Amino acid sequence: MLRLQGVITALATPFRASMLELDEEAYAEHINSQIEFGVGGLCPMGTTGEAAAMSAGERRRAVEIAVLCADGEVPVIAGAGSNSTAAAIDNVAMVRDAGADAALVVTPYYNKPTQAGILAHYRAIAAAHPGFPLVAYNVPGRTGVDLLPETVQRLCDIPEIVGLKEATGNIARLTDILALVGTERLSLLSGDDFTAAAFCALGGSGVISVSSNLVPALMTEMIQCARDSQMPRAAEIQTKLAALHRALFAESSPIPVKAALALLGRYGPDMRLPLTPMSDAKRPLLESAMKELGLIGG
Repeated sequence: MLRLQGVITALATPFRASMLELDEEAYAEHINSQIEFGVGGLCPMGTTGEAAAMSAGERRRAVEIAVLCADGEVPVIAGAGSNSTAAAIDNVAMVRDAGADAALVVTPYYNKPTQAGILAHYRAIAAAHPGFPLVAYNVPGRTGVDLLPETVQRLCDIPEIVGLKEATGNIARLTDILALVGTERLSLLSGDDFTAAAFCALGGSGVISVSSNLVPALMTEMIQCARDSQMPRAAEIQTKLAALHRALFAESSPIPVKAALALLGRYGPDMRLPLTPMSDAKRPLLESAMKELGLIGG
């Protein structure tokens, strides 16, 4: 069974300003930098990657680039969710064919299915792709539905489900899940940078992180310390990064992280509508946090 752990970066996607096309060179450079700084995995085409605004062909190409850069050194968990079960099945086929090691499948959004509907959704996807690893993704703030611990327990009956990205930011939720499924059956991954250290200290496997686009080494050290019961150091790093986490979610992700990457000279802040560049009102918060960490000049 595929085991996922450590820091898995939710990759932001660069576009060329003129035509808003995928900037393959900048994307590969960013991914290679993440690997060099020791991240434990790559997650292209999630929320941070603006997958919702990209065509199927563009998403496939982005996954292919991540797979080529990873070259088997770290796993690639590619976003493949949809509010349509049939579309999600097709998306998983695409990322599987592109070489991904697993698919990140968010709960169906907008439709607001019941827990029985969510369970049936994952069962249908797994049945269509026997043996291919799937990571369920719970982010009720974006989807409008909540994957409850009792349903997570039932997901464990599906062999293809190897992990859960839990993005409520509610540590009590993790303890409820652990009481039902323990730590052996699923790779339990935080989807919330603010609480990732506590999540891993309690038994979580790692984090799918936005902040690691900017500070992969610090995020990796923090999660390793939390998992090794070195909590004073983990807490020190978590506190040190708190202002950055806050700034990166001052507006809808990935608006701030793309602004931050532009400040670092990695690639521009360009994104596709309906997302727009970071507002002038929020930008000082981001710049201040980056200066505190020495990412940009003061």
